[in-house]
Amino acid sequence: MANETYERLAAEYTENYLSKVYYFCLKKTGSAAEAEDLSQDIALNILTSLQRGSVPASFSAWVWQVARNRYSLWADRKHKKAEAVSDTDVGDYELADSAEDLADGLIHREELAALRRELAFTATEYRTIVVAYYLMDQPIREIAAALSLSESTVKQRLFRARKILKEGMNMAREFGSRSYKPEEIGFSNSCSAFGDKGQPWNVLSHALYKNIFLEAYGNPSTAEELSVELGVALPYMEDELAYLTRETFLKKEGNKYETAFPIISREAQMKVRCENVKNVKTITALLEKMVDTYYTATCRKVKAAFNKQSYEDAKWTLLLCMFERLGYDSDGRRMSYTTRPDHGEWDIVGFQSTDLPELISVGLHGAMCDVRFSQFRIYYKDMDKKVPDYLTKEEAEALLAIAKGEPASEATCETLVKYGYLGRAEGGYELTFPVFGRESEDISGFTAEEQRVLTESAKEIRRLIEETKAYTNKVTREDLPALFKNDDRLSYFACVNNYLDRGFILDQALADGWLKYDENTSPVVGAYLYVD
Repeated sequence: MANETYERLAAEYTENYLSKVYYFCLKKTGSAAEAEDLSQDIALNILTSLQRGSVPASFSAWVWQVARNRYSLWADRKHKKAEAVSDTDVGDYELADSAEDLADGLIHREELAALRRELAFTATEYRTIVVAYYLMDQPIREIAAALSLSESTVKQRLFRARKILKEGMNMAREFGSRSYKPEEIGFSNSCSAFGDKGQPWNVLSHALYKNIFLEAYGNPSTAEELSVELGVALPYMEDELAYLTRETFLKKEGNKYETAFPIISREAQMKVRCENVKNVKTITALLEKMVDTYYTATCRKVKAAFNKQSYEDAKWTLLLCMFERLGYDSDGRRMSYTTRPDHGEWDIVGFQSTDLPELISVGLHGAMCDVRFSQFRIYYKDMDKKVPDYLTKEEAEALLAIAKGEPASEATCETLVKYGYLGRAEGGYELTFPVFGRESEDISGFTAEEQRVLTESAKEIRRLIEETKAYTNKVTREDLPALFKNDDRLSYFACVNNYLDRGFILDQALADGWLKYDENTSPVVGAYLYVD
C-alpha cells in the first residue's frame, strides 16, 4: 500500500472517526475508562490493517465493522470475566473497597465499579434496601421497621434486588446519545400570568430538563429508562421527575412519564419553513403598501395619532400590528391558558434545534393590569434590552392618563421618560409612541383609492395566510404524538406557534430595505396604546 494512501486514510480516521468511535464505545461500555481502552484497541486494529495494505471499498462501512467486531470481543471477555467472579449471588460481592479487601482478592476494582454503577440505576424501593443491608450493615428487622414494611417484604425485595444488580453487572449497559451529547431545544411561551417563582422560564433554561422533555416526548418512559438514556443516576432522576411532574411539565401515568406540552420536530419545522418562504415576500410587500397608505391617510385625518413619532419608527409598530390583525382575524379564535402552580396561567411549545437560518424573534408584552398597552419585543440589535419586560400597573395607568390629558404621578412619569415612553412637553408630558382607538380604525374618511388599496391588499394577505395555515395545521397535527392528537386546545396551540410568524415578516421588511435600524431608532418602537 502506498504511503500516501495510508496517510490519507489514517488522517481521515483521525479527523472524522476518532471522536465518533469513542462515543460509540462510551455508549456501549458506560465507562469513560473502558471506552478509552476500547477505542484505542479499535484504532490500533484499523491502523495496523491499513499498514498491512488493506484498501476498503467503503472506508466508513469498514471502520464501523471493525468497531463492532472489537466491541463484540470485548463484551464476550467482559461477560466471561463477570461469570468467573461470581456464579451465585450479588451478596458474594463485597461493597467496601478498602486496601485490605482488594488485597484479599474479594473483588476487582472493575466489579466494584459495575456494582456501584448498577446501584445508581436501580429503583428506589430496591436500592434503599441494598444500601441499608450491605453498606450500612443494618439487619432485616431494622430495615423493615424504618421502611414500615414486613420483614418478609424486605427479604423478597432484597432477593429481587440481587438478581437485578447481577443481571446489570454482567452486561455492557448502553447509555443514550443524550447522555454525552445534550440536545438543544427552544421554546415559545404564551401566558396571562407567570408563576410566582418565575415559571415556566426558570425551568426551561436547564439543559437536563430540556433533554428529559425530548426523551419523554411521545415516548412514555419509566424513571429507570430515562435515567439510563440520559446517564443520570436514578436517585437524582427520580427527584427531578417528581419536580417536573409537580410543575406540570410532565404527565405521569402509572410508573411512566411523558412530556406534557407539544414539541415541534425538525422535520415539521423544515416543511413549514419551506411553505412559508413561498408566500412571505408577497405578504410582506402587501403589508408595506398597506402601512404606507394607512400612515399617510391617518396623519391627514388624525393629527396626533402617532404623537410625533417619526414614520421610520412608526413603521415597525404598524407593520406588526397589521400582520397580527390580519393573521388573527382570519383565525377567529383566542387561546385560553392552562392554570399552573403558583398562580401561573401559561402554555409552552418546544422546538427541536434545526440548521435553519435563525429568524428575528418577536414577542408581545404588555402591562400587568387592564390598560390596553402592548409592545412588540424585538430581539434584534439589542432592541429588546432597551425597554423593561413589562410595565407595572402604575406605569400603564400613567400612560393612559397622559393620553387622555389627565394628571399622573410625576415620579412614575419620570421613570417612563427614562424608558422612552414619555417625553417632556410644555406644562407636562407627552407620549412618544402611537395611540389607537375607534377613530384610527375608521377608514371611511380615506380616499377611494386608499380604501381600495387597503381592502384589496388585506383580502389577498388573508388568502395567503389561510393557505399557509392550512398546510401548517396538516403538517403539525400529523407530527404530534397520541397524547395531543385528541386534545384540540393543545393541538391548536402547537399549530399557532408553528404558523408564519412576526419574525418572517420583520426579516423580509429589513431585507427589502423598507425597515431600517440605526442609532436614531426609538427604543420604544413596537409600543402602542389603545384608548376607547
